[in-house]
Amino acid sequence: MQHAVGAPLPPPHGPGIGHVGRPYQAQHPGHPGPPPIPPPPPAPQPPAHGQAPPPGQAPQPPAPGQVPAPGWSGTGPTPPAGEATGRTGHVQLPPGGPVPLPAPPAEAGTGGATLAVLLIGPAGAGKTTVAKLWAARRRVPTAHVSLDDVREWVRSGFADPQAGWNDHSEAQYRLARRTCGFAARNFLANGISCILDDAVFPDRPVVGLGGWKRHVGPGLLPVVLLPGLEVVLERNAERSGNRRLSDEEVARIHGRMAGWYGSGLPIIDNSTYDVETTARVLDDVLARSIASPPAW
Repeated sequence: MQHAVGAPLPPPHGPGIGHVGRPYQAQHPGHPGPPPIPPPPPAPQPPAHGQAPPPGQAPQPPAPGQVPAPGWSGTGPTPPAGEATGRTGHVQLPPGGPVPLPAPPAEAGTGGATLAVLLIGPAGAGKTTVAKLWAARRRVPTAHVSLDDVREWVRSGFADPQAGWNDHSEAQYRLARRTCGFAARNFLANGISCILDDAVFPDRPVVGLGGWKRHVGPGLLPVVLLPGLEVVLERNAERSGNRRLSDEEVARIHGRMAGWYGSGLPIIDNSTYDVETTARVLDDVLARSIASPPAW
């Protein structure tokens, strides 16, 4: 055990015990006897508000309603549920229920609505690029989560669907989708909107919308991004690594994605749009979906 300033504790008191642990000689006239034991150092005082703690002293937690002092990491006792803390690092846990539909915005576009979006489309449709820009241009906090990025968190043992769809790739897809769903609910529980992107197939239930609704909730707003095949092939050719597919695979995926026509979901053909225009159109489509949610 040590003092707050790092000095060792004094030795235990008792007959024949000195300050360095050696026995003293018996006291007799003329012998100086044991030296006096120094008084313990004063307890450290918390630094004044706005000042950093002195060297060797741990940062002190802030008082209720006070701005944290420099060096305070936000760790410490967990505050009671619903109590405001002012400490960094404290986040509200996601609610137990699914994400509900947001209230219609009182202005053009999605405005300041807190919402969860699922952007669907084939490889090369521009899902990730559009989702990132839409999230970045909103005037309210908005996060972007790509299912492909989450799947690739698995390094050793990664089951790449391009090598063949099997039990391992399906299990990792399901795990990534569940992780994305939890992330979306956690963001929304803390007042941050979330847009997710995934190549959801209309004819494959295992990677269909049902799983997304189960993990996020009925308030999720799906939108399909589906440009023409020539545009998708051109954009896919600009990719690298395992994100680039063969032309045959791109054509096959694009053909299956056409099954979303007639599904009731909003579809954006961004063949002639740049990223900025597509993001604006997406915001308008989402505003209409909030006012009149699609049946899915």
